[in-house]
Amino acid sequence: MRTSGILSVVVLVLSVAPMPTSGNDAKGIRVAAAAAVIVGDDAMDIAGGLSPGHVSGQEGKLRASAIIVEGNNKICIVSCDVLVLQRDILDDVCRKIEAEENIPFGNTLITATHTHHAPTTVTVHGYKRNEIFCGRVKAAIVSAVHKANGKLKRAPSATMSFWLGQECTVGQNSRLLLKDGTIYWVGSRQDALRPTGPFDPELPVLAFKRPDGTLEALLFNHSSHNIGVRGSGRSPSFYGLASQELEQELGGTTIFAPGAFGSTHVLALPVEERIFRIKTSVKQAFSRAQKRQIPHIRAVKKQFNYRVREFDENEQENAVSYYCRKRLGGNPEDIIGVFRKMRRDLAAHQGEVRSSWLQVILIGDIAFVGVPGELFGQLGIEIKRRSPFRYTYVIGLANDYIGYIPDKEAYDLGGYQTWMGLHSFVARDTGEAIVNEAIGLLGGLREKK
Repeated sequence: MRTSGILSVVVLVLSVAPMPTSGNDAKGIRVAAAAAVIVGDDAMDIAGGLSPGHVSGQEGKLRASAIIVEGNNKICIVSCDVLVLQRDILDDVCRKIEAEENIPFGNTLITATHTHHAPTTVTVHGYKRNEIFCGRVKAAIVSAVHKANGKLKRAPSATMSFWLGQECTVGQNSRLLLKDGTIYWVGSRQDALRPTGPFDPELPVLAFKRPDGTLEALLFNHSSHNIGVRGSGRSPSFYGLASQELEQELGGTTIFAPGAFGSTHVLALPVEERIFRIKTSVKQAFSRAQKRQIPHIRAVKKQFNYRVREFDENEQENAVSYYCRKRLGGNPEDIIGVFRKMRRDLAAHQGEVRSSWLQVILIGDIAFVGVPGELFGQLGIEIKRRSPFRYTYVIGLANDYIGYIPDKEAYDLGGYQTWMGLHSFVARDTGEAIVNEAIGLLGGLREKK
């Protein structure tokens, strides 16, 4: 998350053997995709900044979209055009999907595209979760899955093609080291020295086709903050706008799943150019995609525990105040006050043990790791490097929201993403623990025959 009419949720449902699996091969797949609209209105506060945003009108749709791939059972991946979604909402939705659509709770992954231009779905910074809007998001997810599952009953056999593309210009490591030793957030960066970590340009594309060769669904994954609109209204932001234009050009339903984007933003590229470059990279990968055999589809969702970070109030106050007063100009006291209030709200929870989800979905030899927050790029790359599967990709904001998840070195450097608050509250070693747990889950799936 970074300060800077209808919302759309995309759902991908993949039918697979239940987890844990017996290892029996799937005998082919069928595919169906659908979308449902999430309705916002001008009276709703917009999330994504430090204070509530207010806009008039809308560009593009805010949607819930679903794709179902059926083998022995079903997996459901849902991508929603909202900032984030929390576990209490998503657990309820997954239980409803299990009861009504016969998709196991552990086989459903729900993520958010992290658009900063939709009504608020979380209490963070200076605004609160809009429960009316969250109810509409839940209904849209269920509707999208239901429509996709209905189509699936009539769907013929299908194929999946895959290509690993890349887009290395839409995004960069935005945690720039500044001359005074601080880390860039917003404001002037004329004295920036260098980025403090990597940017992952990988852009995997999965294409699901009907027997006649037409496209039923397209899924792609990339790792930048989804900030930027053409106008000023509610919007799915540049990834969502690109997805909807790809649908018009290619057919089918296009689904964007965010990667490990916690340390990555687009700092200078105009929105129109971002949309163009993402579309171009996706279409290039789509044109090269090769048909894949899918001998098995597997999934596991595991609860893991983490701690709320303990912090020194004076240290945090000084770090926030110094940066804001030097870099933001004008009167930054209201912004400093936002962070001060969040720390007050969290003070009594220091050291508290909480739980969230980690999830792995394996489609043939392509693995997706669902992580419940804004994972830093270094940690996402580490998961890929250590995975037993050549093609492994992180899906951020999956099944919950636990804020930014930095690596240990990032905590040493400081900066907005590590300032204590409702946007950043996990203990220092949480990111490395997630990597280790994810590798364990991947290894477990690898060992199943």
